[in-house]
Amino acid sequence: MEKTEGQYRKVIAKCRSVFEKKGVDYGTAWRVMRLRSITDQILIKAQRIRTLEETGENRVGESVEGEFVAIVNYCTMGLVQLQVPGNSEISMDEALRLYDEKTNAAFQLMLAKNHDYGEAWREMRLSSLTDMIMMKILRTKQIEDNEGKTLMSEGIDANYLDMLNYAVFALIRLEDSKVC
Repeated sequence: MEKTEGQYRKVIAKCRSVFEKKGVDYGTAWRVMRLRSITDQILIKAQRIRTLEETGENRVGESVEGEFVAIVNYCTMGLVQLQVPGNSEISMDEALRLYDEKTNAAFQLMLAKNHDYGEAWREMRLSSLTDMIMMKILRTKQIEDNEGKTLMSEGIDANYLDMLNYAVFALIRLEDSKVC
């Protein structure tokens, strides 16, 4: 588990670095995005990963790793949007503080689930992690279509946290495959 904690923190640091650099370039323009648009952006990234997994052909040249990083960052943006509604920009300092808060919540969830599930994700195929993200996207879209109301399911935030964690797991698995 200690190995996982270190790997997780390393992946989040990389994702945060991308988020921060894009923040320098674009500010927090993403704040104008509605949750549905953020979910659709995650769908686009996951669909591209799935296409690359199925075809093995990459015509755009962007890496699968970069797409998983984008999923982590879009999920974090979605979690921020849930907490701080509205579409006005916030300072990058505030965005980074919220980024850290949300990714720490995902980290704590991962620790709890890893305890209960015994790190089963390490035995999963990368394509299965992609499929889990796709399923969570479809669930999130349904909840959004239901105006956030659920009868017995977790809400949008729980789905964003799970997608974020599946993307981190995929990034860890990709990194592990480079080492072997």
